[in-house]
Amino acid sequence: MADKITRLAEEIYEHVGGVNNVNKIVNCMTRIRMGVIDDSKLDIDGLKAIDGVMGVVEDETLQIVLGPGTVSKVAQKMADMAGVELGEERPDGTSVEESPAKETTSGKDDVNAKAKEVHAQVKKKNQKPWSKLLKSIANIFVPLIPAFVGAGIIGGIASVLTNMLEAGTIAGDAWVNIVSVGSIIQSGVFTYLVIYVGINAAREFGASSSLGGVIGGVTMLTGMSEDLPLPNIFTGEPLAGGQGGVIGVIIAVFLMAQVEKWLHKIVPDAVDIIVTPVLTLAAMGVVTIFFIMPLAGWISDGLVGGISWVLSVGGAFAGFVLGALFLPMVMFGLHQILTPIHLQLIETYGSTTLLPILAMAGAGQVGAAIALWIRCRNNKKLTEMIKGALPVGILGIGEPLIYGVTLPLGRPFITACLGGGIGGAVVGLLGGVGSISIGPSGLALIPLIAGGTTPMLNYVISLIAGYIGGFVLTYFFGTNEDIREGNII
Repeated sequence: MADKITRLAEEIYEHVGGVNNVNKIVNCMTRIRMGVIDDSKLDIDGLKAIDGVMGVVEDETLQIVLGPGTVSKVAQKMADMAGVELGEERPDGTSVEESPAKETTSGKDDVNAKAKEVHAQVKKKNQKPWSKLLKSIANIFVPLIPAFVGAGIIGGIASVLTNMLEAGTIAGDAWVNIVSVGSIIQSGVFTYLVIYVGINAAREFGASSSLGGVIGGVTMLTGMSEDLPLPNIFTGEPLAGGQGGVIGVIIAVFLMAQVEKWLHKIVPDAVDIIVTPVLTLAAMGVVTIFFIMPLAGWISDGLVGGISWVLSVGGAFAGFVLGALFLPMVMFGLHQILTPIHLQLIETYGSTTLLPILAMAGAGQVGAAIALWIRCRNNKKLTEMIKGALPVGILGIGEPLIYGVTLPLGRPFITACLGGGIGGAVVGLLGGVGSISIGPSGLALIPLIAGGTTPMLNYVISLIAGYIGGFVLTYFFGTNEDIREGNII
């Protein structure tokens, strides 16, 4: 494994223009995300051809899909090779626009320099506010996913054991203590989630991370007197701790970053360390409590209420549409916008009914992959890729299947999406299936399903429907002779 990790790190650097052409490396559960200085040095085809690379996504950051487990090791190896901490920007990292112009000695050099200049301008022009928003949301929440997954599954197991204690299936102080420990671990993430989000948001927006954590903590209203609650200036009702949730924290920390940067410019250096944080927290504390929390509360209530209404009214139809469209959302990175909504649903109702529906997209992928495995036995390269990607797909990590198997083939991606829609329709039809945490899907989501045995059973039935839907549609409509004989992939 160590040799494989080193090889992948070296080959990736080779095709992205070397260590000095990358200014930042981070990773999520399946992808390495790199900030590239000069895009003209990229060899995308070479990256895609590396043994072990399951896909490449060209976005504002270059994203290389390696799959779970491997990705974190390769990212760390690449950071070590660059001599920086994972997620740390290289001190000498500069963008193309910032690089000093070099004197050219030939017409060819002039053309190359002009091409780089135009490319940089186009890249800058194409950095739309929407894509920047998605990138920021990803950077805030992706580092928290391991905590969501770990604490969520532990909390889910604790919930299952609680139901068993209440039913008398198990008994004894030892089980009670295990449940208590599990609940404490889960609470360690979700009780103080706004603080973690505040810290990450401050890093993303260029503010002091400690101040971001404080602003997140302010939204909990921990020091507010119960006898003299602070009023919502729009309604007159008492403010509640956590009102506006993570949406409010992100808005508040973004504004706080602007205030802090401005103060750093005008406050004398001799007193900056004292004056700037005091003024920043005083100003943003008041604004957050009296303006942002009520406003964000109104926004989050509208989002949560709207989604809940769609799911309750739309039923199977809404489930089909959401399940079928989620894979294209993942492909374009749009799924990141759903993370704050999931968290608001959990905060409001104790679970998110949206996640189990969207998880069916992965079930459609799994069914499609099994159909391809059977139908395309002569395509040895494809079947080998399926063998590597299918186990993690069953556990709910679908990107290796998306970028390594179905998307490059085209037709199986469509049939997999429709299979996910079938699973989503079944979830919507059965109803009452919600997750107490976010992160995994597939079989790994089962311990997180709220409400006991019946909702878990409904989720499993829906998964099987997604598997069957993806399998049948892909087996009969998702291949052609070129795919089956190995002429494609």
